[in-house]
Amino acid sequence: MTLDFLGATEEVTGSKFMLTTKKGIKILLDCGMYQGKGLETDGMNRDLGFDPKSVDFLLLSHAHIDHSGLIPYIYKLGFRGKVFCTPATRDLCAIMLADSGRIQEADAKQFNKKTDRIGKEPIEPIYTEKDAAECMTQFVSIPRELTFNITPDVSICFYETGHMLGSGAIYITFKEGRKTRTLCYTGDVGRYNKRILPDPVPFPYADYIITESTYGNRLHTTLDEADRDLMLVVKDACAKRLGKLLIPSFAIGRTQEIVYALHRLKLAGDLPDIDCFVDSPLACSATNIYRLHDENFNADLREFMENTKDPFGFEKLTYVRTVEDSKRLNQHNRPCIIISASGMMEAGRIKHHLANNIEDPKTTILCVGYCSPTTLGAKIMRGDKVVSIFGEEYTVKAHLARIDAYSGHADYKELIQYLSCQKGNRKLKKIFVVHGEADVRKVYAKHLHEAGFKQAYVPSFRESTELN
Repeated sequence: MTLDFLGATEEVTGSKFMLTTKKGIKILLDCGMYQGKGLETDGMNRDLGFDPKSVDFLLLSHAHIDHSGLIPYIYKLGFRGKVFCTPATRDLCAIMLADSGRIQEADAKQFNKKTDRIGKEPIEPIYTEKDAAECMTQFVSIPRELTFNITPDVSICFYETGHMLGSGAIYITFKEGRKTRTLCYTGDVGRYNKRILPDPVPFPYADYIITESTYGNRLHTTLDEADRDLMLVVKDACAKRLGKLLIPSFAIGRTQEIVYALHRLKLAGDLPDIDCFVDSPLACSATNIYRLHDENFNADLREFMENTKDPFGFEKLTYVRTVEDSKRLNQHNRPCIIISASGMMEAGRIKHHLANNIEDPKTTILCVGYCSPTTLGAKIMRGDKVVSIFGEEYTVKAHLARIDAYSGHADYKELIQYLSCQKGNRKLKKIFVVHGEADVRKVYAKHLHEAGFKQAYVPSFRESTELN
């Protein structure tokens, strides 16, 4: 059996890994978009490294666009295999891929306006909203911890990873003659003791493991400290500076974490009497899907819901869907909190809020997650004095703050804790370290070696290896 590393090897986006059995069955693990490199990502996303028509099955770990975002594209190019995932992942993909399709169309339209003036050829969107809707017919949802045969010789089983609603490590069993081999692709791994989702669940012994390393060189603070820090930032931004607090946030996962944290602060009397807005149509839709899939919640949240039915709604919180209501926030001259996508500040309504407020010293920008090095978010948070937004230069006068503990990704100690279920596994042959910046993957592999996992290995882009 062959394993090809087709993405997320030198960075944290574009996850794609291809398994090819001896019988020629091709199984793609995730099919994510590259993000955060401007126009460069367009070419990277179109250059798949495989023929979509040749893929028999796609196994999807979770719905984030850097793992699912090219499914409509390969469907457009002829992929007609089944996409296996958990029920919540399927429901989230239905809204996320459609939203991504709209973005592709809007970006192409905007780009073509500029190129038309100078006589250049127009570009086509990578895929459209229609492509995204049509590809959903290929999705098949499977509950976690249910073993399911996708062929007579290949079975799969999903295990909770606590990264986002519906996320699951994919445990695959291959039978080739008298020989049986197993591989676990972890996808992204969440933190332990989170507020909404359960802890990552151990998976059975495997011959091979493919695992992420986003925070493979860092440690997070505790969530209790994060809640305290959030309270301090809110009070400083809105009660002391009397300005707006902008929280760029991924629409799915991070937004719900922040809203729930603000809800708890309000109940504890630690939230100033200010308006709070979630300005993201996608986040609004995603929050409704969270409400539908409460079977994914942990015990603490279930207990919270016995007394407070909706953890994602409270007095003074408004979900903003329409463009008109979003624009009205520009005239909201009182202190307030605006949570808006995207988390890396590369797209979405947050860019408009940044353009309107980044030069105001009363404004605070709170970063609550990872930003790829080339993104607008990374430039702002590393202290660039001038940044470009919508092609115009803005001087950064806003106050900056950061809280990493709300991250959906485990730190290196938590990642090692997750893999501790493989301690004593004598058949473990290799742990492939992926989904991390180049230097971070090497640091995490070293941590794994020190923890006793001498099988840790850092593959390169487009590397191919035999799994014997």
